[in-house]
Amino acid sequence: MIKNEIKEANYNYDFFETTSVTDFQLKDYGKPPAGYPAKAVTDSYSEKPFSVNFEQRKKSLLQHLQKNPAKKFIKGYYTELARLYNNKGPVHKGALYSALDFIDKRYDCSDFVMLGIVRILYQFRDSKLLDKKFIMAAEKTLLHFKYWPDEPGIDSMCTWTENHQVMFSANEYLAGQMFPDQVFANSGMTGYQKMRASRERLLTWMRLRYQAGFSEWLSHVYYDEDITALVNLVDFCADPVIVRQAQVILDLIFLDMALNSYKGVFGSTHGRSYAAEKKSGLVESTTDTAKLLFGMGVFSGIDNMSAVTLAISSGYRLPTVIAHIAHHHNEEHMINRQRMSFRIKDAKKFGLNRKDPDDAMVLLSMEAYVHPNTIQTVMKLFDRYRWWENNFFTMFKAKKGLIQFLRYSGLLPILAKVMEKDFTRNTREEVNTYTFRTKDYMLSSAVDYRRGYGGDQQHIWQATMSPEAVVFTTHPGHKENTSGGYWVGSGTLPRVAQHENVLIACYNISRMPGLYMTNRLFITHAWFPCEKFDEVIEKGGWIFGRKDDGYIALYSANGYRWQEKGEDAGKEVIAPGRNNTWICECGCKKVHGTFSSFVQSIASSRLRVAGGKVTYESPSAGNISFGWKGRFKVNNTHKVQRDYPRYDNNYCYAEYPLREIKIEKGKHALELDLERGIRKSSSYV
Repeated sequence: MIKNEIKEANYNYDFFETTSVTDFQLKDYGKPPAGYPAKAVTDSYSEKPFSVNFEQRKKSLLQHLQKNPAKKFIKGYYTELARLYNNKGPVHKGALYSALDFIDKRYDCSDFVMLGIVRILYQFRDSKLLDKKFIMAAEKTLLHFKYWPDEPGIDSMCTWTENHQVMFSANEYLAGQMFPDQVFANSGMTGYQKMRASRERLLTWMRLRYQAGFSEWLSHVYYDEDITALVNLVDFCADPVIVRQAQVILDLIFLDMALNSYKGVFGSTHGRSYAAEKKSGLVESTTDTAKLLFGMGVFSGIDNMSAVTLAISSGYRLPTVIAHIAHHHNEEHMINRQRMSFRIKDAKKFGLNRKDPDDAMVLLSMEAYVHPNTIQTVMKLFDRYRWWENNFFTMFKAKKGLIQFLRYSGLLPILAKVMEKDFTRNTREEVNTYTFRTKDYMLSSAVDYRRGYGGDQQHIWQATMSPEAVVFTTHPGHKENTSGGYWVGSGTLPRVAQHENVLIACYNISRMPGLYMTNRLFITHAWFPCEKFDEVIEKGGWIFGRKDDGYIALYSANGYRWQEKGEDAGKEVIAPGRNNTWICECGCKKVHGTFSSFVQSIASSRLRVAGGKVTYESPSAGNISFGWKGRFKVNNTHKVQRDYPRYDNNYCYAEYPLREIKIEKGKHALELDLERGIRKSSSYV
């Protein structure tokens, strides 16, 4: 009887669709201890390395955290880890107990919170700033938690996306290692059993990230979670294979950041992003980490745990060559091409069987819920893991009868195929990214990525001139800022092409009613915050902006109007129509002369848009032709938009899928080979 009650325990409450990770907050901390910081102390943004010495940057972060109170965001209590490391209180135990309560109630993102608790038990168990009561409560939390969806209990935790899979598995492995002989109350498994179960998941996750990269590509939100889980493994895991592989994946994450950031702003295309982070590099979840590792960015403390974790880590050090790549801005320019993730149909090439439920769980890291090639097997997971009761899948539960009929009649994959462009809008399959960076700007995009498909949280392109002088376009799926919403993602994904400093984005918005996006807005729009630029001029249908010595030009084929009301007034550019073409060209004083010369040359350039095709005589790039269909040509030369290498830039070249890679800049180098366990760096910061 008791066993059944445990299995049926229901933790479904306080569920909502997030507009940002900062929506998740811990409950009341209670009264802070005497001498605890009362007000937040802000940090300043650094566009150049504020210190070339990592230990000095680490000291600056820890001193900054010591001055700040724990915020209510779920990552806010990580300030207390800095106090424990500094061995200088007082520690706000109310914040720590609130973290335990969040985990005990199995709220979504409990795995984020648990990473810090696991670190406390490994690193600060004997700290005089903590008492036995808290340590015992933390141990109880670990021993009673639900670490994987096959364990008892109904809840609405997301366990399947790319970042959640590594966090849940890292937490489970390290908890099992901490209590190898004890029985975990929720699962009935011993610690040794939990280590065995999570080890295979971790090794598979890291192998796929190495070979194919991240489906949540270049995410300035979710790399923060990945980093924290991996650093925990590096610091505390006793398995040398896991440790070495975690170090290698961390190197690649930071290489991604170094190649696709502009002066501490991770302002590239992203597999997953949110509105606030897209609009301002000062609130990216990775900006604290960039300032710690590269010296550029800001210690915002808004949504970051990886910077704290790295600062107090004893096991991971950044290879010097990666830091030097991040600092490259004085060079003329850099082109970086990458290929990440993989196509579901190619799963077998990566050792995965689409019909195997365990492998289908791996494919869910790409959010392949209702992909035609996985939907039948994913429904088996719904049965196995009782996901019909998970609030993430309320829409599925409402149609359960129909789904089951189609499932057992064999018609479900056919329906999924017919509705694929709508049903798979959050599936993140293979992507080819292109980043062009100079000392005055960066332009980045996901080229020709799933044109015409529905979008979710994918951020397809962005021009970055400074942390807040950024420009991008989307087709809003609806008026709210939830997934695929007004600024978050795309109702319908565009077709994008980029050649160095010039980008074209073609939109062809579907009229077909969808399951996810039934309220379609037949407009496209751009984010162009005038107040963040030094000059803004409109001429010949173009909008021009200058930030310092960097220039940008933006054109809408359908014309445009400025938003005049609300918080987006003077920042949003709205273009009517289902079919539209946007053109973006960036420039700088050194190459293009004065800003007025840049404006005049582009405003007077030959440009024709008709029948879904555009021909543009770019003053800098030459004759460009592109459209919703057909090839992308620059000066009559076909430019490849797919099947990029895993990495292709000034510092490294590696085929896809990745087997081995050597990264070089000047006298510094790094060699990586996951399968052979090679991680060889000339030096570390």
